[in-house]
Amino acid sequence: MNSIKESKTRSILVIACIYAAAAFLGFWVYMLTPFAFWLKLLVADVAATVFVFIFSVAFNNASVYDPYWSVQPIVITGWFAFFYDITSATVLLLISIVYWGVRLTCNWAYCFGGLNHQDWRYTKLKNENGKVYPLLNFAGIHMMPTLIVFMCTLPAVFAVREEHKANIGSVIGTVICVGAATLQLFADIQMQRYRKKGEHGLIRTGLWKHARHPNYLGEILMWWGVAIQAVSVMPERWWLIAGAAANTVMFFTVSIPMADKRQSQKPGYAEYRASTRSLLPIPKG
Repeated sequence: MNSIKESKTRSILVIACIYAAAAFLGFWVYMLTPFAFWLKLLVADVAATVFVFIFSVAFNNASVYDPYWSVQPIVITGWFAFFYDITSATVLLLISIVYWGVRLTCNWAYCFGGLNHQDWRYTKLKNENGKVYPLLNFAGIHMMPTLIVFMCTLPAVFAVREEHKANIGSVIGTVICVGAATLQLFADIQMQRYRKKGEHGLIRTGLWKHARHPNYLGEILMWWGVAIQAVSVMPERWWLIAGAAANTVMFFTVSIPMADKRQSQKPGYAEYRASTRSLLPIPKG
């Protein structure tokens, strides 16, 4: 076990095997459940998450779940696209989701230190909550993100199943998605280069010069782009924007406050916060 945890390559291979098995389980559950397609998909998604959670506990590392966020939308959208006609709207959705998901998964693999390393947020939750942590681990770290990304992906699934043709809204949504994923790409590269220099303070270059969380802005915009693509071809299903809205709320109420609290411990944070915006990488004032 230790030899696997200490090796980044072996750790990634193990996680890849876990995810392949989780996907197979999800497909099996989907095919066997007798509900409406969206409910079948939800049950399958939850089952796959529980499977991944079991291995997170086995390895004592909640970061086993980290790539689920970027892998799940590709698997789900690709699965439905395989069984339905590939229309222009489907192509644009696949371009958006695959580009975003592959990029984010590659970034995870690049930054992942192996199964001996766990995201600082999970360690913080564990240290601060003791006996309650297993419940927080399951409900907060695993299940809540699964449900939110499920809601974010659902508009694409509806659009793919109904075999719609693209319109101007599809193009606008695709531009937003590709732009958002590219924004994340540059933000992540700039952060990685900063850390490679051995810096541990407050980054004040590139997109981070004027914004504290440009990568989060990209993630928020990504799912609004998907929602715009779907709702533009299915205006009667306007309620599908709920996923993008829930994702936005999660970042504003959980992700951003946690990151700001951690950054606030670094010297010069008060001045940094006063001179930067939370999300928009444009000069303040």
